Amino acid sequence: DSDEEAVAVSDEYAAEHLEVHTARDDWYAATLRNYGSLFIGEETTVTYGDKCSGTNHILPTKGAAHYTGGLSVHKYMKIVTTQRMTREANREVGQAAARISRLEGMEAHARAGDARLRKYFPGENLA
Repeated sequence: DSDEEAVAVSDEYAAEHLEVHTARDDWYAATLRNYGSLFIGEETTVTYGDKCSGTNHILPTKGAAHYTGGLSVHKYMKIVTTQRMTREANREVGQAAARISRLEGMEAHARAGDARLRKYFPGENLA
């Protein structure tokens, strides 16, 4: 029934994603302790954090936010990554990558995305 009780319940639950939309957003941001990623205010959404705002999206689940935060380089000595795209995934990823690359002045990267779009979707004018 109170803000303090809400924080106690939330901290006990230790959510992976936690959205806070209150008249006291700053108080909650300063007081909450156990969460994977906190989204403050109605302008913010989990979707932004999951997809494009830049925060870590490898978050603690099943209450692990009681003792850890998101995955970081500090937890491993070696990190390698692998990516594999389907042809259909290239439709959206290729366009986005080309657009972002051009905005960053990285034309060769943009052309790599364009080349795949032309290859996998000839005649669709996606590049």
